[in-house]
Amino acid sequence: MRALVIFAHPCPESFNAAVRDQVVTALRNRGAEVHLRDLYAEGFNPVMNADERRGYHVQGENEVPVRDYLDELLWCDTLVFVYPTWWFAPPAMLKGWIERVFVPYATFTIPSEKAAMGRANLHNISRLGVVTTCGATWWVSKLVGEPGRRIIMRGLRVLCHPACRTLYLAHYQMDSSTPASRTRYLKSVATALRRF
Repeated sequence: MRALVIFAHPCPESFNAAVRDQVVTALRNRGAEVHLRDLYAEGFNPVMNADERRGYHVQGENEVPVRDYLDELLWCDTLVFVYPTWWFAPPAMLKGWIERVFVPYATFTIPSEKAAMGRANLHNISRLGVVTTCGATWWVSKLVGEPGRRIIMRGLRVLCHPACRTLYLAHYQMDSSTPASRTRYLKSVATALRRF
């Protein structure tokens, strides 16, 4: 197993950092080779500038600004995102990473007159996971529609292997969580990733 873990939280002392460590440990305990990318610690720039946008549809040229990240995306068979859900979506840092790294031709083929649906090019990814924390309750999250969950579990999922397995784990009501609820969540993360 080749696992790429994308972590997005600005505070190294956050509970999300503990979640990240649990994810990495659980994957390594399964025998996975794990590559961890900490977007805030690396100083990843989530903003696509004008020149990058102009070259976004130019095959090859669009890969240059994100080559290292794209190489890891094409290397892995398991992709796991660890982040806090803010305003029902991933942090802007992670959304920017997705927008910049998932470039046409390398990760998907743009729809055309001949192929209205385009084509998924990330068949190497057979497992896609999200491990997140949410300030809102489960019920409110569902009422709003969980746009962050949809971006990854629907939007990115279609670019992966047709039989790609998915995993979504959320610690709801994070803002009023307790040490006991956080401990239970970390245990559930370890258990779920052993089966993933």
